[in-house]
Parts: sequence; structure tokens; C-alpha cells
Amino acid sequence: MNKISELFGEMVFNDSVMRERLPKAVFEQVQRSINEGRRLDSEAANVVANAMKDWAIEKGATHFTHWFQPMTGITAEKHDSFISPVGGGRVIMEFSGKELIQGEPDASSFPSGGLRATFEARGYTAWDPTSYAFIKDSVLCIPTAFCSYGGEALDKKTPLLRSMEAINRQGMRVIRLFGNTEVRSIRTTVGPEQEYFLIDREMFERRKDLVYTGRTIFGVRPPKAQELDDHYFGAIKPRVAAFMQELDEELWKLGIMAKTEHNEVAPGQHELAVIYTTTNIAADHNQLTMEIMQKIARKHGMVCLLHEKPFAGVNGSGKHNNWSITTDTGVNLLEPGDTPYANAQFLLFLCAVIQAVDDYQDLLRISVASASNDHRLGANEAPPAVVSIFLGDELEAILSAIENDTPYGGREKELLRIGVHALPKFPRDMTDRNRTSPFAFTGNKFEFRSLGASQSLSGPNVVLNTVVAESLRQYADELEGSADFENDLHALIRRVISAHRRIIFNGNGYDEAWLAEAERRGLLNLPTTPDCTRYYDSEKNRALFARHRVYTETELRARCEIKLEGYCKVLRIEALTMLDMARKDVLPAVSAYSASLAAAALSKKALSPAIDCSFEEELTARLSRLAAETARCVRVLDSAVSGSASVSGALAQAEYFRDAVLPAMTGLRAAVDELETITASGYWPWPSYGDILFSVK
Repeated sequence: MNKISELFGEMVFNDSVMRERLPKAVFEQVQRSINEGRRLDSEAANVVANAMKDWAIEKGATHFTHWFQPMTGITAEKHDSFISPVGGGRVIMEFSGKELIQGEPDASSFPSGGLRATFEARGYTAWDPTSYAFIKDSVLCIPTAFCSYGGEALDKKTPLLRSMEAINRQGMRVIRLFGNTEVRSIRTTVGPEQEYFLIDREMFERRKDLVYTGRTIFGVRPPKAQELDDHYFGAIKPRVAAFMQELDEELWKLGIMAKTEHNEVAPGQHELAVIYTTTNIAADHNQLTMEIMQKIARKHGMVCLLHEKPFAGVNGSGKHNNWSITTDTGVNLLEPGDTPYANAQFLLFLCAVIQAVDDYQDLLRISVASASNDHRLGANEAPPAVVSIFLGDELEAILSAIENDTPYGGREKELLRIGVHALPKFPRDMTDRNRTSPFAFTGNKFEFRSLGASQSLSGPNVVLNTVVAESLRQYADELEGSADFENDLHALIRRVISAHRRIIFNGNGYDEAWLAEAERRGLLNLPTTPDCTRYYDSEKNRALFARHRVYTETELRARCEIKLEGYCKVLRIEALTMLDMARKDVLPAVSAYSASLAAAALSKKALSPAIDCSFEEELTARLSRLAAETARCVRVLDSAVSGSASVSGALAQAEYFRDAVLPAMTGLRAAVDELETITASGYWPWPSYGDILFSVK
């Protein structure tokens, strides 16, 4: 392996490359564009484009693409070569500032939620200079936003950038209240933890459900799975270790700071964590990480599964979104400080998050909703669908003392007055990472644990940034111009703690008693995507996003429509796959096995009527009964899927799939899974869970 210091970022057009290749004045223009959002003039853009092209060609690139993130949840790219004809059958390699800054892909078939008709092909990509260009597969990739001819956001990046501007605006107002004139900007940072499964490629290709849907829609738990905890943090198998080593190298080349890798709980399950970076860059990097994981797995004869619940009965996969707020001077605003000034600032930003999560539980739940994640939330490896905050006993005790004006009894037996007393000193890792909490404070950040493994980071972070920006806006409105800032700040913090205490829960989120307690507190319990998506377009949420210029009303409704349509499409594909597998694979296999049993019984009886054939007779009868039940369930599911055509409206269709199609799928699965337990393995048409989960040696 090359030295990591030399390897890291070698395929990235980063600051060091720009400083080396750009004239000083142009480099400074680019930095102002990155840090202050200023536009590059056309002359500077041409210089940057030419330098970028020369660098890319030296690295072996022949094409460029505007790399963007449509509302499919994955990335998109259209490749154009650098060649340009000069006559005489000759070409030169060109790349202009205009091509760098803006592109016009057709892109008419991406989901738009009614923002434009399919025949309105024009969509525009616009360079995001805050995220470095990079080379992937000999193509210069330029991270871009994607919008319609009318300016509506057709992607996940544009709203994320808007939300980052919103929290910067409101956060700066609050920072100035504390007399800080040095800070120029506030950014949110994210460090995602990505869970995934690795399975043998041959096993994958023998299962239609994995190929078509990414999960096993039939299958029974093997005799041994994860109950011994012997896979969790265990020694990494050589084949997986080779995959991880190559993955690290490829990610490091792209400037992605892959840090931690280990075996997760379920057999075949693993996790990768990266070092924190600015939120929009973290989102770009995570999209790349998922793509590269899948590509490298295939090189090693494996398939990387990113579905949230690929196997029933064993842990599914999530993506933990470790989120914090920092200044451009390097101060983490969720880091408890050592001075009254720092403590007061920390507590106000902490209160902003607490209030935001309480006020907008619905949006946080919506941000992680999908047909695949509905299988995982509430299971014993994921938080429940009820949103709550875990703070840890000591921090909650501090907030209680402030709220009630009672002496804090932890380390200082005195009243805690904001702006006067330093908080009791406590270590960063004093709080346990409560695995059952959707939103846990872990020392200087919040860990949003509800994200599904396959989803983009953008949606949840758009919500987090915007809802916290709203809390900060309210605080700045109240405190700006205060005649007695210290007393007014103290009163504000006390009021917020009291008003939003219901969202704080330090207990076991898996406990059934918590669901009853959450209901008493007035918290929302939204177990499925249709349950929560109806809140998307509420007046409260429309006003929020419009106020902070993150989504227009039209853009918000489009995303609601896309989420519901996606839910229906996923379930329809899964249902059709079930029908195909049951009709073409299960029923013929069971029929063949039953016939062989019957033939065996008949041949035994022909040899001697005294031979006991009860095994064959009883098993044949049971198989026949279950086959008949399977055929009945096939008809029920087929009818349910057909019935969806008569339902109009995105929400009504989603509710129909939840209430009619999903139960029919569950019924068919129960019958088929029971058949799997009694059918000889030589007749069963696909690999079992045990075959798959323990296939990588």
C-alpha cells in the first residue's frame, strides 16, 4: 500500500491542488465562493475549468460529468468527453468555465412529484464549489445541485444547502448575542456510521427476491444466528478484511476519512464509520461510500446489501447520523464549556435542539420513513418510531436544577444561574449511547439513530438544520435588544426546559411501557410511512420551510408525493416478486417433493404391505395442505395487488398497500416459510438463510 498521507485525496481537486495550479487571485476567488457563497466571474471560472481539466487528464480522466443527487436517493451522472474537433480529423481536449458551472442533462424521467411533466425535459445542474470535484472511474465528477427550468429543487442537495444557510443565519444571530464578533459562519457537521451486509455473490444471484428487492421476502431464521454475540466485534474474516482494505484505499483516494470498521451483531453484518465533516460534504461522501462498497464487494465475489432489513429475525442495518454545530473558528457549540459564558451558550443551543425535536417530531420521523425502514424501526436493533431525546442522568439533573431553581446536588450544592456559574464539570463520554433512543446526546453531539442504511443523509439533515434554525430564530427574536440579557436568557432557558421536558426520555425505548408513557405525554407514535407522511404538508411545516427558504410549498408537496409513490412502488415490486417466486419456484418444488414422497411410499408398500409408511404419508399430507394454503394466499395477494389500480391519490394508495397488500404478503410468507422448514433441501429452490449468512468464509 502507498503511504496513506500520499494516497489520501489523490483523486480530489482540493485546496492543495488548487493552490498549486491556480493563480493566487483566482484561488482566493474560489475560496470566497466556498466560504462566503460568492459567485465566480466567468474569467475565473474558465481558469478553474482549464486547471481542473489538465489535472484530471493527468490522472487518466477522459470524460467529465455533473454528479448530482436526484430524488431517487442515489446519484446520477451523464458523461461528456473532453474532446473538441479542430478540423483535419483532429481534436483537442477542452473544458470551459460554462461547462463547469452549469449543465443541462435531459433527466426528464427522474421523480419530480409533479414539479414538471415528463415531456419537460430541461433540468439544470449547477456546480457546488463547497464540495470538491473528484475522479471516479476515469471520469471527472463535479458535485452539483439539480433544479428545474422554473428553479424548483429537483434534488436532495439544494434543500440541504438551503438548510445550512438557514441555521447559519439564525445561529449567527444567537452567537452575536454573546458578544462574539470573531465568528463568521456556523456549520453543522456529520459523522455517519454505515451498517451493511456482505454475502456471497453466487448465493445472491440464486435468490430472485434479493436481486429484485434487496431483501429476502421469504425465509426462516437458521438454527444459529446472532444469539451468542460471537460475530459482534469478532475477528474479521480474511475475505472481508481484503474487501475492507481495498475499500479504505479507494475511499481515502477520494478524500473520505474512513476511520472505524468492525463486525456488527448479525452474521455477515459490518459497520464503517468516518470522521466528521461539513454536512453537505458528508452527504456527498456517504453516497460515494455506498456506491464504492457495492462495487468493491463484487470484485471480491460478494454482494453488499444496504437494505434496512434483508433478513427477518436478525438485526437489520441503519445509518447513525452523528450531528453537531460548529463555528468557523473551530468551536463545537454542543460542547459543554468551562466558563459561565461557554455554559450559557451551550445551554441555549442545547435547548434549541430539545425544542426543535419536540416541536417537529413529525418531520424527524418523516425524514427516515420508507417501506424498507418500516421493517426495522422498533425492532431490537433500532429505535422505536416514537421520537424522543436521551440526555443522560447528569445533564438531565442539571436541567432540572435550572428549571426548578433548586440546588444541583451532583457536584455543586448551589443554585445554578446562567451566565454566573460554570456547569459541573463532566467528561465528554459520561452519557451512555442509549441504543434504544432515536436521538441521543453523546457528549458534544447528537446521534440520530433512526436513519435507514440505504437512505441519503440529506433528508434527515435538511430537517435537523431547519428545525434547529427555527428554535434559534425564536430565541434571537426574543433576546435581541434585551435590557437585561442575563436574566432574560435564564428565564428563556427555564421556560424551554419546562415546556419541552416531555421529549426527554432516558429509559428503555423497547419497553412496551414506554409506548404507553409516550402516549400520555402526547408524543406521536407513527409506525408506518403512510402514518407519518400525512403530516408532511401540514400548515405548521409548510410555514417552517417557507420561513427559512428551504422548500417552497410546491417543493414540499412534491416530496410528499414522491415519498408516498416510492412506498407504493417498493411494496408492489415486492408483492409481484413474491407471486413470481411462489408460483414458479415454491409450488413446483413442493409438488415434486410430495410426488417423490408418494412414490417412495407406494414402492415400499409394493415391496411389503407391512412396511410403515407413516412418515411419507403424514409429510405428504402436510405438504399438500400447506401447498393449498400457499395457492390460496397467492390468489389473495394477486387480488390485493390488482385492487390497487382502483385507488386514486398518493396517500390513499399508500394506505391501501399498507392495509391490504402488506397483510396479504405476510400471509403468503407464513405459508411458504413453513413449507421451507419441512421440504428437503435438495428440492427447495433457493439458498436458505443459513446458507447465505454464513457463506463468506
